[in-house]
Amino acid sequence: MNRKNGLRTARRTHGFTESVIREMTRIANQHGAINLAQGFPDFAAPEVLKTAAVAAIRADINQYAITWGAPRLRRAVADKYRRFYGLDVDSEREVTVTCGATEAMAAAMLALIDPGDRVVILEPFYENYGPDAILCGAEPVFVPTREDGSLDRERTVAAFGERTRGLILNTPNNPSGHVVGEEELAFLAELCDRYDVIAFTDEIYEHIIYGHRHVPLASLPGMRSRTVTVSGLSKTFSVTGWRVGTIVAPADLTAAIRKTHDFLTVGAPAPLQEACAAGLETLGDDYYERLAADYRERRDLLYDGLIAAGFSCRPPDGAYYILADFSGISDAADDEFAVWLTREAGVAPVPGSSFYHEPRRGRSQVRFAFCKTAATLEAAAERLYRIRS
Repeated sequence: MNRKNGLRTARRTHGFTESVIREMTRIANQHGAINLAQGFPDFAAPEVLKTAAVAAIRADINQYAITWGAPRLRRAVADKYRRFYGLDVDSEREVTVTCGATEAMAAAMLALIDPGDRVVILEPFYENYGPDAILCGAEPVFVPTREDGSLDRERTVAAFGERTRGLILNTPNNPSGHVVGEEELAFLAELCDRYDVIAFTDEIYEHIIYGHRHVPLASLPGMRSRTVTVSGLSKTFSVTGWRVGTIVAPADLTAAIRKTHDFLTVGAPAPLQEACAAGLETLGDDYYERLAADYRERRDLLYDGLIAAGFSCRPPDGAYYILADFSGISDAADDEFAVWLTREAGVAPVPGSSFYHEPRRGRSQVRFAFCKTAATLEAAAERLYRIRS
């Protein structure tokens, strides 16, 4: 890249910092704090996955898999969508395996969004979505949701127009934990149909849900042909470092996505794809039920601890984060408060402004992750309670 083009890219990404989440992990490590900033579990993956990964390496499955994913894993992914959601997915033409859901979203958008397009992003949003749109040369259009995470329908309608090409939907949502229900999904589907928009749905937390049912947007009438469903195995199987993501999309969109994926990363780790396939093939309904139940207990532990410490928040309906308001504790800005809490209380959150286009909307908020053991969360709650004194 010559200097002129490099500066053009730098200008497109101006305003988006390096990952605030990973920076808070660095600060947590520096101060020996309990890291509730970055969403990675501190407990083991299912034994079946570990055994299968070791077996795959011992069997010398160490070279490149097929670029768009090992056939066994793609078949297992297709079977999953049929089993849980009644979706008929062609594993040969409609499933792509990527290096995590983060790469999946980037590859899909780079393949299907053109410079000058507009992409609607509901906020609060995971920090990568804005930069993903910017790197495509597109214009992100941010639409705030209501206090409880539900859609502001009037503002959402106003965000769509002739140049709108994409919608990014994350459900269950990171950081709010909101689960988009069928009525809201139908509303978004109608807008996508009216304006001929491709929906990019991030459903990585699909199995971490409490008292609700996850409904893929692609399962609604007319949406199968215009939905790119991004998910992965990292959250469901507690293997965030394995970087195995998935894309399910119609064959014509998949063909374009696979080309971009190939030039971005070539392919996900071959032995780990085999292990993830083993997990999907072997683990039954009881595993997924226990997963949600265990996370509900962890949610309640952290929620009770935050309330006792003086934070204001709601129990999330899905995912494993709590977005908490700290204005009853401090009038500091969110980034200052996050660093202070890490240093003084020994618990690291993420500044809330990381999840909004207009930072002021998150200036009194921080996000905590509860993908930790009960012991870790109890220790965090004890440390947080001390700030009251």
